[in-house]
Amino acid sequence: MGRRSRATAAVLGGEALRLFFPLAALHAAAWPLLWVAVYGFNLPLARTVPPSLWHGHEMLIGAFGAALLGFIFTAVPEWSNQDRPRGPILFVLAGLWGVGRLVGLLGADVLGGLGALVDLAWLGAIVVFLAFTAVRLRAWGLRGFLFWIGALWLSEAATRYGFLTGDLQLARTALWLSVLAFTAVLGLALARITPPITNRILDPDLRSTPFRPHPGRRNLGPILIAAAMVGTILGASAAVEGFLLIAAGAAYMDRSAEAFIGRAFFRSEVLALGGSSALAGAGLLLVGASRLALPIPELAGLHLLTMGGLGLGVLSVFAIAGKLHTGQALGLEAPVKGAFLLLVGGTLARVAAAFGLADPSLLPPLHLAGALMWAGAFLLWLQQYWPFLSSGAGLDVRTAPSEP
Repeated sequence: MGRRSRATAAVLGGEALRLFFPLAALHAAAWPLLWVAVYGFNLPLARTVPPSLWHGHEMLIGAFGAALLGFIFTAVPEWSNQDRPRGPILFVLAGLWGVGRLVGLLGADVLGGLGALVDLAWLGAIVVFLAFTAVRLRAWGLRGFLFWIGALWLSEAATRYGFLTGDLQLARTALWLSVLAFTAVLGLALARITPPITNRILDPDLRSTPFRPHPGRRNLGPILIAAAMVGTILGASAAVEGFLLIAAGAAYMDRSAEAFIGRAFFRSEVLALGGSSALAGAGLLLVGASRLALPIPELAGLHLLTMGGLGLGVLSVFAIAGKLHTGQALGLEAPVKGAFLLLVGGTLARVAAAFGLADPSLLPPLHLAGALMWAGAFLLWLQQYWPFLSSGAGLDVRTAPSEP
C-alpha cells in the first residue's frame, strides 16, 4: 500500500462509521441493481434456497448489517463515555462481513456453512460488545439494544439453519423475524437520536432542551413488535398476526407525530427521521392488512417497511452522524436532500410494482426505476460524505451524548 492508501486506511479504522457506513452504502446501491438488471431476479449458484430468500437476506444482513456495525460501534462508546473500538478489530469485522457478502453475491448454497459462520460471528461480536459494556459500566440503558440484536442473532441462526437443511418454511419465518428485529432496533435508535437532534435544531447553542418527547412513545413500537414476534413464534393465526402488526404499525405512525415541532418540521433532518417512522408504520399496517385477507399484497407492505422505513432511517443516520462526526454543523446540502427523495421515490416505485398499479408490460421498468433511484440515493450520500469521512476531518470530535 502506498503512503496515501495507508493514511486512508488509518482514518477509516479510526471510527466504525467511517468504515462501515461507506461499505453499507456501496452494498445497498449495488445489490438491488445486480438483482434486477444483471441477475434478472435470479442468482447463478442458488440451488436449494430460492433466490428471493437470498435477496431478502442480503438486503437485511448485508446492507443494513454493515450500517448496524457502524452505528453500534460508534454510538455505544459515545453514549457510555468509553474509548471506541478502532484499528484491526474493525477491519476483522469488515472482513467477516465481506466474506458473507461474497457468498450471498452468487447465492452460493454450497458455501452456505461458511456464510453462516462469518455472519453469526460479526453479529455475535455486537452482542458480546453490548453485553460487556452494559455489565462493566452498568449501562443498563443498552438492555434494549442487547435484547433486540440478540434476537436478530437468533433469527439469523434460524435462517441459516433453514438454508442449510432445506427447511424453507423455517427460513422464511426466521427471515421475517429478522425484519421485525431490525424494525425494533430502528425504533430504539430513533428514540435516542431524535431528541438530541431536534433540540440541536431548535436551540443550536444547546442552552436548553425545548423538545421533550412523550415518554409513552419511547419504546411502544418495539414492545408491540415483540408481541408480534411472539405471535409468529407461537404459531398464531394469520388474523391474530395481522392485528398485532397493525398495532405495531400504529405505534410507529404515532411516533412520527413527534416531527411536528413548528416551522422546524420542514428541516430535512426532522422530516427524514419522522418519515422513517411513518414509512415503517405504514409498511407494518399493510402487512397486517394483508394477513387479515384484505386485497393488499404483502410484498408491497414488506418493501414499504424495509426500503422505506429501514432504508430512510439508515440514510438519515448516515447523513446526520456523518455531519456531526466530521466536525460539521447540522444542515444538509441539496444533494443529500435529493438522496432522501430518490430513496422515497425508489420505494414507491417498488411498492407500485407490487400492487400492480401499472400495465404488466411496465412492471420491469418499474422494478429497474426503483433499483436505480434506491442506488442513486446511497451513491449521492457517499459522493458527498466520502471526502470528509476519508480525510479524517473531525476524527477526534465527540458529539454530545444522548441520555443514558
